Amino acid sequence: MQLASEAKGWRISSVAAHLPLVLAGALFLASGFAALLYQIAWQRTLFGWYGVDLDSVSAIVSIFMLGLGGGALVGGWLADRFPARRILVFSLVELTIGLFGLVSLDIIDGIGAHFAAEPLVVIVALTFAVFVVPTCAMGATLPVLVTELTSRTGQVGAATGALYFINTLGAAAGALAASHLLLRLGGLDLLTLIAACINITIAIAAYAAFRSKL
Repeated sequence: MQLASEAKGWRISSVAAHLPLVLAGALFLASGFAALLYQIAWQRTLFGWYGVDLDSVSAIVSIFMLGLGGGALVGGWLADRFPARRILVFSLVELTIGLFGLVSLDIIDGIGAHFAAEPLVVIVALTFAVFVVPTCAMGATLPVLVTELTSRTGQVGAATGALYFINTLGAAAGALAASHLLLRLGGLDLLTLIAACINITIAIAAYAAFRSKL
């Protein structure tokens, strides 16, 4: 009886130890899904105004990568600067992405209508100005969440590898869903609406699930 009780207690403690990683994984899977919906919607909208050629594709992809990379640096700084508020930071970042997503296509169309005939360098600068906040926010989510999970579980390798894999898996699922289903159902407006709702839901769920340590 004692051995059975100890085994049961070990299983419960093991599940409890991995629960933060499981919850974070589910949130980050959804975050990756939403990110690819945004990328598809934003790129297609930009191509509609600026055309599809090597210069425009290179500029747009570079802007996205620059924002994600810069956001990762900012996220790492925020995680170290606010160690007791990391989940709140993560929730606010996801909320920022979601709120921008709701109005993103209108912003792109508005700018495109006024500046589509400008030189490429002007278009690149304007595109960067529009997307610097949401792309940096997307890049900041991983270091913030990894740092928080590492502090809870003490497993930096497992936290980083698992979250990166799960986020990539969510992105792949988002690309498939967008190309085979969502674009046919409601076009780019539906993509951004679903993605924004996902981000806002993630923000609320993360705060509710991890607020005990805020």
